[in-house]
Amino acid sequence: MLQNGRAARRQTMRAIRPQRDPAVVLLAIAWVGAAAVLSLWWQNTAVVHMDTAEWLVGAGRITGLLGGYMIALVVLLMARVPALERRVGSDRVTRWHAMSGRYAICLIVTHVVMTVWGYSVQADTGVVEQTVTVVVDFPEMIKATIGTGLLLFIGFVSAGMVRRKMAYETWYYLHLLTYVAVYLTFWHQLATGAEFVAYSTARTVWYALYGAVGALLLWYRVLAPVRLNLWHRMRVESTVDEAPGVVSVLISGRRLHRLGAEAGQFFRWRFLTKGLRWSANPYSLSAPPRPNLMRITVKAVGRHSTALSRLEPGTRVWAEGPYGAMTAGRRSRNKVLLIAGGAGITPLRALFETLPGGPGDLTLLYRASKTQDLALWSELKEIARNRDAQLMYAVNGPDGARPEITAERLKEVLPDIDSHDVYLCGPPGLAEESYQALREAGVPSRRIHHESFEM
Repeated sequence: MLQNGRAARRQTMRAIRPQRDPAVVLLAIAWVGAAAVLSLWWQNTAVVHMDTAEWLVGAGRITGLLGGYMIALVVLLMARVPALERRVGSDRVTRWHAMSGRYAICLIVTHVVMTVWGYSVQADTGVVEQTVTVVVDFPEMIKATIGTGLLLFIGFVSAGMVRRKMAYETWYYLHLLTYVAVYLTFWHQLATGAEFVAYSTARTVWYALYGAVGALLLWYRVLAPVRLNLWHRMRVESTVDEAPGVVSVLISGRRLHRLGAEAGQFFRWRFLTKGLRWSANPYSLSAPPRPNLMRITVKAVGRHSTALSRLEPGTRVWAEGPYGAMTAGRRSRNKVLLIAGGAGITPLRALFETLPGGPGDLTLLYRASKTQDLALWSELKEIARNRDAQLMYAVNGPDGARPEITAERLKEVLPDIDSHDVYLCGPPGLAEESYQALREAGVPSRRIHHESFEM
């Protein structure tokens, strides 16, 4: 029996082949692309003159090229390409998108200011007069001005302070104006950019860049979701109350296993009923998908999530996905700790059931305000019993005192915690607290797997 147990453990270890994080390679490719874009300016600039006007116009050309390149990256990161969403992680792709958007706006503003300023120095006119001349007389500039204004508006409503005061649905539909802005600003690059006017190869490359990004956007944001939903025909099977303010939605469909969804992943769900059809929110699978059934478990924290408890059986469901990189593929060690807080239990419950491992390899720590809020607890206990896994919870005391997750307490529970992989999902406060405690306990950051749904 001992030999069989060791053989099983060796087999499990051989099965653990963690996916390599492609982020470094992708960022390197992005920088190479930026360098290639700068080479367009270099090849088209025979001499760098020392006078102020030439310096200003040159800076405007460089920032314009880089701004156009960054806009293409912004759109690419909006396309929800599965290779990015599933390998890099949706939350990190979202952060890259936001960061790229900020860089793009800064570059575009600098491009406008430097170019107009340089032209005004060359023509010996005022900046305001030169601005009017550029907008009115230069080809495609009226459309570009409108597009630039839209980009600035989108950047404003996406700023944290403004975004937090705005309904998600309102922000989402305003954000779609990005596509209009990109279309309006694209044409003036080819009509007025010195790098493109005289060089057909540069124009071809620019068309190819934007054409490829547009094709990915069309396929993954429009055509692929239409194909998915027409084929799988998903509907609400039933709803189940799991805890105060927590409801599970069972979703039926045909051949759902063909979706390729894994435990730990999520879909963006749109329920085609009154009040919900115009918004799509991300919810994780709370159980391993079956051939004809999937389940999400949602905590009521907003208008959309609160309304799910009132869904009627038979309601049509429109889904996009699966997305997310917090899957078994991230695992690199035999032992795993799962730390869940609040609604973060949903993806971890599915992982708790499906992660490979022998007796004693899995531990789940569930953080909640009170025991009544421990959703899916009976299922978790059954999984722990069947898998010989360790299941713990931490709730506030009778006086409301909140138990802290510290490195010392984690080491008391798991003395060898530094040899674990850790999956972490919960509110931002819990995630930050747990991450710091895990690092202090000796767990490397590369083995702390976390995905945020604060989108």
